[in-house]
Amino acid sequence: MAAQRGRGHDDEGATRTRDADRTRKEILGAAIVEFSEKGLLGARVDAIAEQIHTTKRMIYYYFGSKEGLYQAALAESYRGTREREQNLGLAEMAPEQALRELVRSTLCYDATHEPFVRLVLFENLLGGAAIAQLDEADREVNRGALLLLDDVLARGRAEGVFRDGPDAPSALDVHQVISSLAFFRTANRATFRELFGRDLLGDETRRHVRDLIEETVVRLVRA
Repeated sequence: MAAQRGRGHDDEGATRTRDADRTRKEILGAAIVEFSEKGLLGARVDAIAEQIHTTKRMIYYYFGSKEGLYQAALAESYRGTREREQNLGLAEMAPEQALRELVRSTLCYDATHEPFVRLVLFENLLGGAAIAQLDEADREVNRGALLLLDDVLARGRAEGVFRDGPDAPSALDVHQVISSLAFFRTANRATFRELFGRDLLGDETRRHVRDLIEETVVRLVRA
């Protein structure tokens, strides 16, 4: 009987945990959209609460303040792209194939997650103040991007397909180039289109732009 009561309490506790996790994720999802559209200063916690049919008080219960919610939304956005990278299975691919897959996946992620791109733009306008306060766990998640690239580059150098030596690009160098080109394609789509007549995400040019970026990255490291 005691065992049955114990299992009942465990089940109730697990349900409460799941409900709390679900509520937290719903809040973060709405917050990412709101902050990406209006930035930290323009966003309203009331609007976030209304969007998911909860209360401002509930949001503060989970995140403490508007600034705490913004920082959590920023961390969650980066966590999404890092999880994508970890799930690509790059370690099972040949080095050049793995690098190409990483480029394609990054381009696809940024193109289909515009709130992430806009949120990062807003954070840069604020000088990176919130992201500078990320805890060690979140920083470790983001360092995973460099560890993945380190492995791909090391395998490519060992096989002789990627250049080696003191002038060879580091994992950080390659990550910077991939991130810059993928981010630019989405963030600067409108201005580039109006100035030069090329829609970087348009149906007619999407494949060409993707191939251009992919080849640029591969040539950076190829032996």
